[in-house]
Amino acid sequence: MCDNNSSVSLPNVVDVKNLKMYFPVRRGILRRKVAEVKALDDVSFSIKPGETLGLVGESGCGKTTMGRCIIRLYKPTSGVLKFEGDDVTDAPESQLREFRRRAALVFQDPYSSLNPRMNSADIVGEPLKIHKLVKKSSEYRDRVAELFVMSGLSPDMMDRFPHEFSGGQRQRLSVARALAGDPSMIICDEPISALDVSMQAQILNLLQELQERNKKLSYLFISHDLLAVQYISHRVAVMYLGRIVELASSEELYENTMHPYSQALLSAQPLPQPETELARQRIILTGDVPSPLNPPSGCSFHPRCPVAKKECAESTPQLRDVGNGHFVACHYS
Repeated sequence: MCDNNSSVSLPNVVDVKNLKMYFPVRRGILRRKVAEVKALDDVSFSIKPGETLGLVGESGCGKTTMGRCIIRLYKPTSGVLKFEGDDVTDAPESQLREFRRRAALVFQDPYSSLNPRMNSADIVGEPLKIHKLVKKSSEYRDRVAELFVMSGLSPDMMDRFPHEFSGGQRQRLSVARALAGDPSMIICDEPISALDVSMQAQILNLLQELQERNKKLSYLFISHDLLAVQYISHRVAVMYLGRIVELASSEELYENTMHPYSQALLSAQPLPQPETELARQRIILTGDVPSPLNPPSGCSFHPRCPVAKKECAESTPQLRDVGNGHFVACHYS
């Protein structure tokens, strides 16, 4: 795990409080709302300058929705979203351009997120033009070349098109584009899942190197790869069905996992040491993830939880501090 070099004198990069994101389900000729998909349900957390927060959970738990709400691609249903102290929850589209310069996004698929009709220099340099960060064409070209070098690419590649790059190089292009606006935070949405193992390690190391150069750069690192999250994150939040069920420092969460869902996730993660892998006991969850259209009463995990009791179906556990900065939403942890 990398060291946290954040400055205590600066405001949090992100403050999320009681955030909800419900998507309406409409049917019929009049498109009346008949139900809601509760993608995020009362989520709260913060990210400090220079900090990497890992966000993990099964597919459909709300991780990507969380990232898109933070960057305001989705307008939250309710709650408060602050970025560097500024409330951007209800900011109109006209005020979001400067905000999106400071909060960048790296997508999962490094090919479909790049315009195949633009060469790599124009892809990386587009934010420079949009935000008017350079004045002269020579200055523009120099800055794009600098971004290429920062991302581990040769400036000689600037005239190539996306299909001329490998998967890892395309993801480096995405990182270079994200860096163009000199952001305070980059949301990394499954940035390594489409890459082979060696490329995954290179991208993770690149992200860490960039953070070491810029001590104030923060990441929201969304992934289902628990080992990658452990490697790069200062803190880790575990999501289940639109809620955070456990939040702690990376070291604390992996050594003292408290929520039954987190324990099940970690038990399913393959380990590199064969002896440890064979000796450990796996936790097999029964049933499927409930639908966010009709989540269970009380604790949303209780239908699959191996230690659930009557109270779990009747009341929703709140995220509480159990010490050492470790938060858990469970009646019995």
